[in-house]
Amino acid sequence: QVQLMESGGGLVQPGGSLRLSCTASGNIFRINDMGWYRQAPGMQRELVATITSGGVTTYADSVKGRFTISREYRKNVMHLQMDSLKPEDTAVYYCNAEFFMPPANGLPAGRNFERWGQGTQVTVSS
Repeated sequence: QVQLMESGGGLVQPGGSLRLSCTASGNIFRINDMGWYRQAPGMQRELVATITSGGVTTYADSVKGRFTISREYRKNVMHLQMDSLKPEDTAVYYCNAEFFMPPANGLPAGRNFERWGQGTQVTVSS
């Protein structure tokens, strides 16, 4: 059983900062790519930032220069440092990760699978 748990959301004023964390737990062999997504009320879930197992990062244009994604590989933890927050950043933020499991007995190859966290609310308001 593999799980993702987000933490660090809350209420912050415009221009403020928050740091989100995502911790993976359970029977983990290897984590491939990880990412943060967000969903505002009435909107579709959108990509915020991703980070590969090799540390390559990508960002949505709307957060470039304000958000920083990072990983602590030995601890299976991912962070999202959010600075210069704007009201339009208000959303539920979700952690996503792709895991790899090696071949089980009798199977020829391992498999990749995806998990989502339960989400953490970020509200930017004065």
